[in-house]
Amino acid sequence: MEDLTTGSLTRHLLKTTGFMLVTMVFQTLYFLIDLYWVGRLGKEAVAGVGIAGNLTFIVLAITQMLGVGVTTLVSHAAGQRDHPRALYVFNQSQVLSIVVGVLFLIVGMSVRIPYVDILGADARTASLASDYLLWYIPAMALQFGMVAMGAALRGTGNFKPGMIVSTASVILNMLAAPFLIFGWLTHHPFGVAGAAMSTLLSVAIASVWLTLYFLPPDSYLKFVPGDWRPDFTVWKQMLGIGLPAGAEFALLAVYLFVVYIVSRPFGSAAQAGFGIGMRVVQAGFMPVVALGFAVAPVAGQNFGARKADRVRLTFRAAALMAAGVMIVFTVICRLLAAPMVGFFSSDTQVVAVGAEYLRIVCWTFAGSGIIYVGSSMFQALGHTMPALVASFCRIALVAVPAFIMSGMPGFQLRWIWYLSIAALIVQLTLNLLLLQREMRVRLAFAPVERT
Repeated sequence: MEDLTTGSLTRHLLKTTGFMLVTMVFQTLYFLIDLYWVGRLGKEAVAGVGIAGNLTFIVLAITQMLGVGVTTLVSHAAGQRDHPRALYVFNQSQVLSIVVGVLFLIVGMSVRIPYVDILGADARTASLASDYLLWYIPAMALQFGMVAMGAALRGTGNFKPGMIVSTASVILNMLAAPFLIFGWLTHHPFGVAGAAMSTLLSVAIASVWLTLYFLPPDSYLKFVPGDWRPDFTVWKQMLGIGLPAGAEFALLAVYLFVVYIVSRPFGSAAQAGFGIGMRVVQAGFMPVVALGFAVAPVAGQNFGARKADRVRLTFRAAALMAAGVMIVFTVICRLLAAPMVGFFSSDTQVVAVGAEYLRIVCWTFAGSGIIYVGSSMFQALGHTMPALVASFCRIALVAVPAFIMSGMPGFQLRWIWYLSIAALIVQLTLNLLLLQREMRVRLAFAPVERT
């Protein structure tokens, strides 16, 4: 365990963010390289993987639900120096993650065909998406246990094991993908399914590897079979904190679902362009995502230690970092949108849609970075419902008008991108107001300390 309740907050944030950022950089490289190889199979393949990848946000929603609750409760226990409590929460999280993973596998495989038939612009795109999901869904099901283990380690301030395992698994995934996609050496190409196969292989190895960190008897967190009997009180506490945070990602999946539905009349090229644009945005947001993973345990341990002033300063420092990084990313997207999309597809229509998407939505990046940090602060405070309320308002302001506008004469996809900017402003304002209120209420346990 690493004590995050003393010392420089900026140093803690930079150090923990650095660990996570290494993982995120390699994860980003995988996303982009995977997209590059799939792009060689045609626009239908890109669109199909993009549709299948929409389920990633469902998985992120569920894993966020688990991970946020675990990180928060473990970090509070660590800040209070309550080791037995941290150990018990960790073991309960493993039981819950296994249950959720099995349920996801069953439901995901059951709805795979209807799901791609609804979103696919044509039969070819739907078929490729189905092939991809056949292997991708089991890979995602294995992620739940890994996420719970990594979240518990972050709650104790230990980011290193997760960084090592995740980075190694991503490298393995990148190396295996082209061999399975194109049949290098084996002469048995699997196409888009090969990309998902490489993911399944790497996740399986990473799951076993990460488990080994908890086996030594002197580990701060370790497996205790006596603590594996389901404790619904602890489950309720974890889900009470994590469910609203997970629902935020579920709302993002709703947004993607809406975009793919309204873009069907524009064909697979439009869906491919949007899919590439989304991957570029995901890649650019990795530093903020890494920062968010750092904010929750840093602020959470200080909240558990009843150090109100350090909790407030954590948000201020992280918000400035997030905004600064996202401003740089905004400039890059304004100047290099077309070349970035063109790297993954040579189709002029695909490039046009993707580049236009990036040039417009990039104006939301700085605000989105601050919102993401704010959501991590709600997690640290143990009350994530306000962040969900703000996210729901944003999605509602996009989804409902988007369906209405899609039936209007002359409808263009860019209308949705401009609508997203307005909705972001509403969410940012609401998020900051709710966070200010939450801090005023929940940090009243101690006077403001002079730093």
